Amino acid sequence: MQKSRISAAIAVAALGATTGLLTAGPAEAAGSVHLTKIYYDSPGKDTRSNASLNAEYVQIKNTTSKAVSLRGWTLVDASRHSYVFPSFTLKPGKTVTVHTGRGSNTAAHLYQQRRAYVWNNDRDKATLKRASGAVQDTCSYNDSRRSWTAC
Repeated sequence: MQKSRISAAIAVAALGATTGLLTAGPAEAAGSVHLTKIYYDSPGKDTRSNASLNAEYVQIKNTTSKAVSLRGWTLVDASRHSYVFPSFTLKPGKTVTVHTGRGSNTAAHLYQQRRAYVWNNDRDKATLKRASGAVQDTCSYNDSRRSWTAC
């Protein structure tokens, strides 16, 4: 009986390998939408100019094989500054940069339309939440010697 089960398992594995029926693990197959970079200290003096505000940003990447609607998702810092995503679809394999300042949204750049900085220059935590409120990803930093962090 044991020998039959082993033989059957080997046969199924061989069949899957030759016909492509085996699938990748859940995390690998599904991918995710996640934070990849926070540029928290824009270059130069903090003058609150729109150029300076837009040099402060968060990048989010879709590593899934499908487009993901971010409508209603939120990006929140530790002080609870919250940005709610408009009707926006992040295509597979693409990255969107969410700038703090004002500007016109495109497929690669979104703007929070703020007139003040969000991300602290020494430490903070970004939280990306789905429209349901479930946490999708977080990224923290604690380093005033740098101006950005990879997530």
